[in-house]
Parts: sequence; C-alpha cells; structure tokens
Amino acid sequence: MTQHQWTPEHTLDLTTAAALVAEQFPELAGLPVRAFDSGWDNVVVTVGDAWAFRFVHRQVALPGARRELAVLRHLADRFPVPIPHPVFVGTPTEAMPWPFWGTRLLPGQEIAQTPVPDVARTRVAAAVGGFLRELHDPALARETVDAVGRDGVDLPVDPMRRADAATQAGRAREQLTTLVDESLWQPDPRVDALLATAAGAGPASGEPVLVHGDLHVRHLLVSADGEPTGVIDWGDTALGDPAIDLMVAYAAFVDDARAAFLTAYGDVPPDRELRARTLAVRVSSMLAVYAAAEGMTALLAEALACLDRAVR
Repeated sequence: MTQHQWTPEHTLDLTTAAALVAEQFPELAGLPVRAFDSGWDNVVVTVGDAWAFRFVHRQVALPGARRELAVLRHLADRFPVPIPHPVFVGTPTEAMPWPFWGTRLLPGQEIAQTPVPDVARTRVAAAVGGFLRELHDPALARETVDAVGRDGVDLPVDPMRRADAATQAGRAREQLTTLVDESLWQPDPRVDALLATAAGAGPASGEPVLVHGDLHVRHLLVSADGEPTGVIDWGDTALGDPAIDLMVAYAAFVDDARAAFLTAYGDVPPDRELRARTLAVRVSSMLAVYAAAEGMTALLAEALACLDRAVR
C-alpha cells in the first residue's frame, strides 16, 4: 500500500469498534456499527441510527484531539449551526490506545459531496458567516481558554502557522506543482499573482480568537437544498487570526453567496482577506491532491472549483 501523509497508523476494524462501544457504553450494546467516513486523522463509525463515534488513527493528531474534545464539550449547544457535542467519551484501551468519543449524528452531507451549485449557496453562506462572527468573539476565546484550562488543556496560538501568508504561499506552490505534474490543473496567473503578494505579507496582528482551524468544504455539512446542518471536525481548533476560518468564504462561496457571508460576518480588512485567500488556495490544492490519490472524484471537482473561487 502506498504510504501517504494521511495513511492511518492505527487501524480499527468494525468488530473491535463495536466491542469497545458495547463494553464502555452498555446502553448502546447490540446496535449495528457501520463504517461511515474517514479523513486524514480520524475514522468515524455510526452506532445505530443516532450516534457517530470518532476514533483517532494518526499519532500526530493526538494533541489536537484532546483540544477538540475539551473545546467541543465547552461549546455545546451554543451556535445556531450545529456542531458535534461529545456525549460518550471513551477510555483508551489496549485495542484503542487513543482518544475516541461519540456524538449525535448530524444530518446532511459535506458540501463537497452535495450538488449545491454556487448560485444556491447564499443561505448556507449567510449562516456560516453568522456562525463565525459568534465563534470569533474575543470574549468567547477568553472564556474558552479558562474553561479548557480547568481541564488541563492549553490552546496554542496558530500552531500550524495557517495565518502566516508567506508560509502558506510556499506550501501552496508545492501542492500546485503536484497538480500540474499530474495534469489535474493548469497554472492560473491569478493564483500566481495572489501567492506572489502573499510571499511578502507581514505577520497577522490583533488579539487571537477561537478558531475552528480547518474550515473547508469537507467540514461544512448541508442538506440537499443548501441548508447548513453542521460544522464538523474540530481537530485543529486553537487560537489564531480569524483569517484561518475565513478561508471558507473564499473557497466555498462566490458572488452573491460570498456577499451574504460577509454581510453576516462583518468587515474583513484587506490584509486579513489576503491571508484567507492564500490559505484557501493552500488547503484547496491539498484537498485536490488528496482526492486524486484516493479516487474521490466529487471532492476533486469541488477542490478545483475552490481554487478558482479563491481568486475571484
């Protein structure tokens, strides 16, 4: 098997997952356990029709998983757009030595997998803009730092340097080169111009806020008619510049939808917009490389569309 950056280091079969859930949460014993989804750092199974259990499968994700669990438990039921609320928190065992927990299964599908055209994304864009306006309230960041600190969890400031436009521009160029080499994307002078500007950008300023940390098209759930149903996968949650999350405004939305997002969110200064657009290019190109390697045709098409939106 080809070893990619996202290849699991700890695999978990459904029989073991079912045994873990039944042993630690007897009220769920006997419910069918099915494969649901997987990403770079986690695998998700459903238990019955109502629950989703998330298991870490890469060691590099462990610090983020602990932050994610603490933050989600603090933020439960706070926003109009649903987020996961850990109800069942597992105890690591020999069979599963890393964190796992269960939440209510949120409805909908990733916007990357749902055929919602750009012109029909206005409602979800407005909802996500309002959601991020609440999430990025500096008072919420201070409250969350205090709350998770009592659980022995620290929230670092931008540990992946996602608001560093120069760093993200360099990483984006590496991913774009791969896409070109594999004949998946043609160089775009608008992208080149954006990354050239980003390469000379200064550091982010201002008080760090609470960020989701990885808000792209796989982590935004929608219904078939474009209603937002959830924001998932908080494994990169931290403190940082709002641009880290605002990348979704430039990757997932354009034209009237983006205008609706910005109306709901508020003013985005030009330097923050530059960082958000640059990160949108970096993350979208990375998603495209991943989708191509894994044969995920719908995600590949959406990731390439994100690259185009990011410079519009």
